[in-house]
Amino acid sequence: MQIILYDPAEVRINLLPLTYTRPVGALRIGICTIRQRWEEILPGQYSWLTEDYLSELFPPEENPADDALYIAGNIVATPGLAQAIEALRPGERLVGTDGTEIAQRGRGEDSKAIPFDGEYIAINYVYDIFMHNGEVIEADFARLTAGRKSAPVSPSNIVIGDPGKIFIEEGATVEGASLNTTHGPIYIGPEAEVMEGCHLRGPIALGRHAVANMGTLIYGATTLGPWCKVGGEINNVVMQGFSNKAHDGFLGNAVIGEWCNLGAGTIASNLKNDYSEIKLWNYAAHRFLRTGLQFCGLIMGDHSKSAINTSFNTATVVGVGSNIISPSMPRVFIPSFLKGGSTGFDEVSLPDFFTVAARVMARRGVELSDAYRRMISHVAEYSERFK
Repeated sequence: MQIILYDPAEVRINLLPLTYTRPVGALRIGICTIRQRWEEILPGQYSWLTEDYLSELFPPEENPADDALYIAGNIVATPGLAQAIEALRPGERLVGTDGTEIAQRGRGEDSKAIPFDGEYIAINYVYDIFMHNGEVIEADFARLTAGRKSAPVSPSNIVIGDPGKIFIEEGATVEGASLNTTHGPIYIGPEAEVMEGCHLRGPIALGRHAVANMGTLIYGATTLGPWCKVGGEINNVVMQGFSNKAHDGFLGNAVIGEWCNLGAGTIASNLKNDYSEIKLWNYAAHRFLRTGLQFCGLIMGDHSKSAINTSFNTATVVGVGSNIISPSMPRVFIPSFLKGGSTGFDEVSLPDFFTVAARVMARRGVELSDAYRRMISHVAEYSERFK
């Protein structure tokens, strides 16, 4: 069965800057990405339907069948959804009770709407990722650990709560830490490491090769994607992968893309001093929009960085490839490919960007391919319209 994950156009823009460099379905929430979850729950031959400039890295189906399944890339898979989608016949589409399009069999314009009255999660805005991360970790943990046995928890650790809610994959190392499952499970991926003195309060997920440095404080609901490294204090953070916040400093209610680095002492506020509602930069509206949230921290696109002792104000949005070097708080929306801070910004040239990116990626054994260079070049051009 051909299954095509497509980007709903309006949702895709609302999820910038994270979707500058990936389709919606490649976003990580919970333990895995949206696509990986669908592949596990609804097996099939998967492909993408996204922006043309992303298609070289995220290839489309060249010959889609008339009865191919098209699933909105912002919908989080569940067994109930999978069952309803499998039952669709050609010319039918599955919609939520609020009219949200979930899936369609074929691409006919006059398809028949089939209502889905069950519960599901749709990632419509960037903050939905950290808001829903806890419940998605819970569901992923139950699915991925069912019928499996965890590696033993070392006696050097302190376990608070149900030890059955701790799952340590083979090759992971957890020593001298406190693991609290009172509020949710803790998943430690292959070759991940939790160093001595760490305190973890679930729900938490560490991906392959993720590292929590000595003395790190991690509150749920937090996900560290593969090869992420953290230190200091983090609370309800989703790091997509290959990014570092390795030193002291607070980060909360945040989403960090790939290949980012937050310098030592970087702090990001997640609450306004007057406790008022958060407004967040929206790329589609080209202005700050109300969110209904009281807590929201840093939203950072791929390959962006902060210098040591950087302080980000509440609900700051940083685009792709920007470098924040600021003696005081920079503005709360920083477009892509800029270098500077509160005293002003200069453009980051693509040759300079590629020089740094190649060094950073090589440290994790990843090559900066020609296809990736072409994608980033298009991002630089595409992002100009949102400055």
